[in-house]
Amino acid sequence: MAKFKKKKDGELPQASTAALPDIVFMLLFFFMTVTVMKDSSLMVENKLPAADDIEKLDRKNDKVMYIYAGKPAAGYEKFGTEAVIQLNDKIAKPSDLKQFIHSEIALRDEAIVPYMVTALKVDRNANMGLVSDIKQELRKANTLKVMYIANTKTEQ
Repeated sequence: MAKFKKKKDGELPQASTAALPDIVFMLLFFFMTVTVMKDSSLMVENKLPAADDIEKLDRKNDKVMYIYAGKPAAGYEKFGTEAVIQLNDKIAKPSDLKQFIHSEIALRDEAIVPYMVTALKVDRNANMGLVSDIKQELRKANTLKVMYIANTKTEQ
């Protein structure tokens, strides 16, 4: 005769861990695809000026080209003490702007090129001569949609 054991009441079966690696890799791929990487590190001081009448625009990063201007930040004193221009991750001269504009346009889809805007993030202590040079080079490159980025007086 065979003997049968009775099941003990109240015991839960162990949880299966077979699907755990699949879940971990799925989360890893999700965060890798969703995370936005930093475009460039700021090499110039960038304390924005205050403005009274500010209009908030749509933030479409693929349509905006950023140009930074200001004194070189700490660690970048080799570029001098006067205000300089930063394009992506490089310190540049105003004469380099035309090539920068054309390379940025070449990277974009042709459908959004007419809607592209150049954003100037200029330090409040930068001299206007540099800003004037930037504007002249933008005109030569036929880049006429320019916006200045500023803080509201309450953000100071």
